[in-house]
Amino acid sequence: MTIRIAIIGYGKIAADQHVPAIHGDPRYELAAVATRQGDPAIGVPWFATPDEMFAAMPGGLDAVAICTPPSVRHSIGADALKAGLHVLLEKPPASTLGEMDDLGRLAARAGRALYAGWHSQHAAGVAGAKAALAGERIAALDIRWFEDVRKWHPGQQWIWEPGGFGVFDPGINALSIATRILPMPLFVRSARLVVPSGRQAPIAADLDFGDRLAARFDWRHRDGEQWTISVMTEMGKKVELRSGGAHFTIDGAEQAVEPRGEYPSIYDRFADLVANGASEVDGEPLRIVADAFLVGRRETTEPFE
Repeated sequence: MTIRIAIIGYGKIAADQHVPAIHGDPRYELAAVATRQGDPAIGVPWFATPDEMFAAMPGGLDAVAICTPPSVRHSIGADALKAGLHVLLEKPPASTLGEMDDLGRLAARAGRALYAGWHSQHAAGVAGAKAALAGERIAALDIRWFEDVRKWHPGQQWIWEPGGFGVFDPGINALSIATRILPMPLFVRSARLVVPSGRQAPIAADLDFGDRLAARFDWRHRDGEQWTISVMTEMGKKVELRSGGAHFTIDGAEQAVEPRGEYPSIYDRFADLVANGASEVDGEPLRIVADAFLVGRRETTEPFE
């Protein structure tokens, strides 16, 4: 079965990751794109809105990949499911836990696949790190996720608005890895949210999970990226993921990983879910971010432009 899929929202991630992954998997056919940014000229029909696309292509689509900002994913996903389509959601799957749960109910009611594609969970080192930590008791966790917002989100204003996530837009990638590899859940005991004056979302954040478990996120890092997760077990084993999960070590020794791209892996999993009419929506990373906003202490810093 060929899965005729449309991309909704066409920015850098859609162009750089989704399109090549779709073209690289023979189970898919890229059938259309809907974006307000104009026709991207990628050889498929273009529509300004999802509604226009759904109306123009009855019976012509099997699935959609929603790559818009989070604030509109719920409404678009709900319309797609009601139209009988399978739905792949970019991370984070929605702006709120309530929206995410509602999409799950709609998917179950429609008998369609709903997949929250946490791309960092598909990084090459994640499966090995999870296996290395299975059954272990964790003594310490140190997450450091530092990058430059000007490089990764140039000129984008939605990230600073309510529901835009701020530094948690990249930080949730780290949390998606941590919740996948750790043998126990994480609970936010306290948080520090650093918000630029005149903005609504943090530019930096520190999370304390208690018992030497912590995470630090910062969007003001100019000296390259630091995307590392270090875990120490009670037996003294140190497992570390670097480069966003692309590499991992055990006690300092580099471990072999399968050199497979994150997005090809996402689409491989989505095809399996579509074939079985099943859903997979991991809500733990979003739950941790929501908890951080609930218990976090807000600090104002200088304006960001």
